[in-house]
Amino acid sequence: VRLVESGGGSVQLGGSLRLSCAVSGYRFKSFCIGWFRQAPGEQREGVAAIGGDDSTFYIGSVKGRFTVSRDNTQKTVSLEMNNLQPEDPGMYFCAFSDSVNNIQNIPGDRWFHAWGKGTPVTVSS
Repeated sequence: VRLVESGGGSVQLGGSLRLSCAVSGYRFKSFCIGWFRQAPGEQREGVAAIGGDDSTFYIGSVKGRFTVSRDNTQKTVSLEMNNLQPEDPGMYFCAFSDSVNNIQNIPGDRWFHAWGKGTPVTVSS
């Protein structure tokens, strides 16, 4: 399985970005994608995920601002990020799991079998 993120960039405070995660090398439609971010000097944190059954979960700080969605025809998962705030910048990664269906939280790292290389997000005031 190969993941490629795109869509990162630099926006002003309050701006929007749409990240995409293109999935290849997996022939089934049902899979889980987690979105993680890592700011310089900080630990990586999960911010959103979509399960194999299209259930979704968001951490509190992005709930209502971020939306994760899936396009099965294109095998891409998007992360729409609105009203970007000073705590949002970092390298954003998507991660793949074929063993998580319904999600109630962000699955731990051990559930993910493949990771992308990341796309950077910066927010300027």
